[in-house]
Amino acid sequence: MSVQSNIASDGKTLNISIIGRFDYSVHKEFRNAYSDHTNSRIAFKVDLRKAEYMDSSALGMLLLLKEHADKCQGSVSLHNPQPTVRKVLEIANFDRFFPIS
Repeated sequence: MSVQSNIASDGKTLNISIIGRFDYSVHKEFRNAYSDHTNSRIAFKVDLRKAEYMDSSALGMLLLLKEHADKCQGSVSLHNPQPTVRKVLEIANFDRFFPIS
């Protein structure tokens, strides 16, 4: 499985981890990881430490996640991107949409 998710014990944070390639092949898995979580003010934390690759479809998936989070007055943050993934995020100016740490 290349997308793993778990809700934090506080019930207010959903952790989503991407493992391997973050591309169109995981779109359904990625959407399923968050689509049932509509709690008001939920924080979606996407861990990219194990993502080896990211393409434009992954950028689109992150924007869809942001749209979902906005509907529930939540937030999205991206964490621990590998250098190649960070470069894709920087080229796309995604730091304007998401905190990246």
